[in-house]
Amino acid sequence: MKKIFGLVVALFIASSVLAQMRFVDATELTLIGKVLPTSHPYHRIDTAVYKGFTKAENMLVRFPAGLAVVFKTNAKRIDLIVEKLKAPRLNSTPRMSAEGFDLYIRKDGEWRYALNRMPQKSGKAFPIINNMDGTEKECLLYLPIYTEIGSLKIGVPEGATLEPMKNPFRHKIVIFGSSFTHGISTSRSGMSYPMQIARNTGLNFCSIACSGRCRLQPYFADYLADVKDADAMVFDAFSNPQANVIRERLIPFIARIRESLPNTPLIFVQTIHREYRNFNVKMEQREAAKQEAAREMMAQAMKMFKNVYFIDKAGLTGDDFVSSADGTHPSDLGYWRWAQNLQPELLKIFKKHGIR
Repeated sequence: MKKIFGLVVALFIASSVLAQMRFVDATELTLIGKVLPTSHPYHRIDTAVYKGFTKAENMLVRFPAGLAVVFKTNAKRIDLIVEKLKAPRLNSTPRMSAEGFDLYIRKDGEWRYALNRMPQKSGKAFPIINNMDGTEKECLLYLPIYTEIGSLKIGVPEGATLEPMKNPFRHKIVIFGSSFTHGISTSRSGMSYPMQIARNTGLNFCSIACSGRCRLQPYFADYLADVKDADAMVFDAFSNPQANVIRERLIPFIARIRESLPNTPLIFVQTIHREYRNFNVKMEQREAAKQEAAREMMAQAMKMFKNVYFIDKAGLTGDDFVSSADGTHPSDLGYWRWAQNLQPELLKIFKKHGIR
């Protein structure tokens, strides 16, 4: 009898707390990080409009990696209700990053980590942060990197404010890349190197990373050619394709984009040193061939096209061999180093084109 009474009391308290929360659909706030509009708010590419993707690519571009909701609130508590449509498991990525939400709050002009949480059940409310001081805050909430979201609601206590805010990031930098750019092996969804650079610089990075499938495909070039308002484009384009594919596809890929965007800066970045090649002769040869093909073809591309750049910087994730999560993907330390080392190289090029 006591157990039944206790359960009733617990359910009453839970329902009372929920009743005191006011939930707003996240689409009524400000969603940032989108390259082009989509019919579904949390898909990154509208695959009903853009064709040619494989089944796996179709799934990946529906994941909201790099998308975030920004809003202002004076709430002491913030809850979320998320409907998950698809959440495949990854051996190399913690569920907190693949399925979780990562909250940052701006303080003294900097985006500071607040908390991250993962929903235990689709459609059920859960708190992402509690016991704040009740002053108005600017919030940046990153969505999961490897989960398709059907809907998202953000809740605050009755009487607290919850308002959309203007996108706090400036310009529009489109970044296309591999699992590295996607953020695979990060511990939280806001820890990929483009998102770190965005928070460091205030520049608006919009990601269409496609884990394992960034291979200079012509249909991705068709998509990028439609992004007329991009101030610059950055490419982690040499991590997935083999050397022969780089030689075959790079020039036509750039040419297709240049047909539509004759002046947009296109910045290609050399792939990183994957630590699985350290003692594997076959992998060492393959990775070295990819990097050499990238150098060879980028030399040609920079002669053929204006405003095309190549960042070929060694040690982006460090030279001490302690920054890998699984031999392929960086750990959080590796991604932090990547952001720190790549950021000044990008800023030099951006400055030439008035992107500050």
